[in-house]
Amino acid sequence: MAISRQKKVYLPTTTRKNQYITVGFPLTDEFISHYESLENCYQEFSKLVFETADKLELYNVHVVATDKLPVVRFHNEVYCFSTQEQLRFFYNPAYHEANSLHMVADYRAKKLKVVFLATGDEIRSNAANFHARIRDFTQALLPQLPIQGLATKIRDHQHISYDLYAKNKGHKETYGYKLRALNSRYQHRDCPLPEEASALSYAMITMPIGRRIKNQLLAEKHENYNDSYQKLCQNFIEAAQSKQLNKLAVVANGKYPLVRNSKFEDLESTNELQMIGFDPSATDASPICHWDGNVIAEAIRFVVVADDSNISDGGYGRFMNQVEEAMRKFIGDIDFDKEHVNLTIGFHQHLSYKA
Repeated sequence: MAISRQKKVYLPTTTRKNQYITVGFPLTDEFISHYESLENCYQEFSKLVFETADKLELYNVHVVATDKLPVVRFHNEVYCFSTQEQLRFFYNPAYHEANSLHMVADYRAKKLKVVFLATGDEIRSNAANFHARIRDFTQALLPQLPIQGLATKIRDHQHISYDLYAKNKGHKETYGYKLRALNSRYQHRDCPLPEEASALSYAMITMPIGRRIKNQLLAEKHENYNDSYQKLCQNFIEAAQSKQLNKLAVVANGKYPLVRNSKFEDLESTNELQMIGFDPSATDASPICHWDGNVIAEAIRFVVVADDSNISDGGYGRFMNQVEEAMRKFIGDIDFDKEHVNLTIGFHQHLSYKA
């Protein structure tokens, strides 16, 4: 019984679930030459995408021709914000639907990316079916394109997010999750993945830096905040390592962390995105810390990457329990306002492969 509970994590019923899948199509000169203009190419491709998706009951579909990174978040109202490098989607999967083309006149994209946002109430239980329909979409769309043999790539992103201190805010009810690896979960639901699929799972914890935290942690102003950030990172690393968590990162430079499998991808950070690479099969890894000593970050993000050992251990429940224990230990030395401020933990599961 104790072992069974160890493989589960008990999360508040206010936990939010999220899934989106992207399919990338390289935009070559030969591809564009089959259309009247670049804008006509985008429009005709989008029309074909939406018609094909509708037949497969995919109702929240976006074509992105700006090379910006899709970032998807839950919200009761629907929004789409564009930054220099990101396209941020906010929506509620229970009732928001859309077909949209995102383009900039005369901008030649490197690839055409189709973003599918999951819809409905049972996101996780329907995840394999959603993924299977995206594969069916890809197989149905490719023969209709003006050139054949395009090297497409499918990326599946699934998130669970919740407030570690939800109980302190009155949300007492919890639900037990047995978090399994995507390949085994999909296999049990008749959606097998190719052997070469690259998978990565990790937790990201967001700690907002309000006045209360600022006065405690970053109050000693000398020439810069380097010493304060160094101490904060060291305290987090020690708390995590005490729970046998070793693939760690801290980002406090205003950039959003993008975690990738460094065994398969080249990493290069940008003005908005902090690339972080870990090989989940590696037995040792040094903590990664990025901060800007000249400014106080609006939020500090802590990343804990799961090992391959978590997959064979009956799921990621034990991993998430370790993450929670580590964060409670870390926050124990901080006067954190648990009754009013969210300490958001996100459990991320990603996979990618060539279609």
